[in-house]
Amino acid sequence: MKKMNPVVHFEMPSENTDRMIDFYSGVFGWDAQKLGPEMGNYTMVKTTETEESGFPKKPGIINGGLFPKTDDNKYPSVVIAVDDIKESMKAVEKAGGKILDGSFKAGEPDDIPGVGLYCAFIDTEGNRVSMLQPKGM
Repeated sequence: MKKMNPVVHFEMPSENTDRMIDFYSGVFGWDAQKLGPEMGNYTMVKTTETEESGFPKKPGIINGGLFPKTDDNKYPSVVIAVDDIKESMKAVEKAGGKILDGSFKAGEPDDIPGVGLYCAFIDTEGNRVSMLQPKGM
């Protein structure tokens, strides 16, 4: 049986991050941590209790993040964990998807400090999805 790669994170765009944090923390009790301009003004969002490692305590539950909405990136997305991001990038292209250029080097995954290697892609139906090779894999 082929290995299944799980969805491990979600991402949502925001026009006003503070307003979005207030909404999701007020309605659903989520915690948010702004990472600042050096991390693209990304905001980590906890939807559940986590271990010291930052991973959710309960299997099957994921956390997420908020990113500034742009014309090129304005829809929610999911992040899929993979063992080898470069091989997965090749597989996406072979299957008819398109790898999106990262913010650091075209054709290469972004190295997110303390997290792992990351890249976004467009699937065969036009959906923006992301892959993450978690640090240590």
